[in-house]
Amino acid sequence: MKRRDFIQKTAASSALLAIPSIPLLSFADSAIKHITILHTNDVHSHIDPFPADDARNANMGGVSRRASLIETIRKENRNVLLLDAGDIFQGTPYFNYYGGELEFKLMSMMKYDLATLGNHDFDNGIEGFYSQMHHAKFDFVSANYDFRNTALDTIVKPYKIFIKDGIRIGVFGLGIELEGLVDKKNYKEIVYNDPVETSHEITRILKTEEKCDLIICLSHLGYKYKDEPTKISDLNLAKQTRNIDLIIGGHTHTFLDKPTIVKNADGIEVIINQVGCFGINLGRIDFYFDSNAEKSSQGRAIVV
Repeated sequence: MKRRDFIQKTAASSALLAIPSIPLLSFADSAIKHITILHTNDVHSHIDPFPADDARNANMGGVSRRASLIETIRKENRNVLLLDAGDIFQGTPYFNYYGGELEFKLMSMMKYDLATLGNHDFDNGIEGFYSQMHHAKFDFVSANYDFRNTALDTIVKPYKIFIKDGIRIGVFGLGIELEGLVDKKNYKEIVYNDPVETSHEITRILKTEEKCDLIICLSHLGYKYKDEPTKISDLNLAKQTRNIDLIIGGHTHTFLDKPTIVKNADGIEVIINQVGCFGINLGRIDFYFDSNAEKSSQGRAIVV
């Protein structure tokens, strides 16, 4: 199939799958503001659904189905952010042949708002990633990678601010240490900085200077490591930091049916979610803000 025909076919909506709303607070109060966060991670260039004879994931996933789900949710609530926690690249022949062009084009068609970088996003080197960025109609954030002396310097920002229905949302990115995971020639002069120290500084900026009502971390650190319990992970990051409301994770391909709740350094609850890999699930977190800016939330994974 020609690439143009494939893209057109993929973009076409399949039958819409209705997603029920998840009310937490009474909407009789018109002051209630509802923000929906949709997210993916570790899609790894999986464009098509798994085949019907696949041993584990038969008929699951696929960009067209995900696009239909997203479209349905956006009709239900206009205040939606669509985010990705990295490892967009590598895993199917689509990446081997197109080098990431197709992934970025399709994510742009689905109107992703923001993404961070995973280790596999450097599989074609910094230059390979950079060469495809013009196909992405969304931005990338990473706060703990120092990109000076690389093609990504000043292009990948530490964080980005969104305003939805008057709610200020700050989203920042964190990447895993590349040494030992990625060939040095592929990441070159990128410097990895401590995620906890970085988070302290970034969340201070987002909370006190940017006046954010909601702070989200797009993390490619991994959910947890059983054999290395003290290794930095989403669970450990949450416990050691402040002001993060939601950590959207990646890297470890962890399937969570519902988010994990961890108390941070101040004893305040942090939501952690990750939805596995390969586009099999779409994560959804709904936040509700009352007239006093107090927030509640509920989340789940939606099978694609």
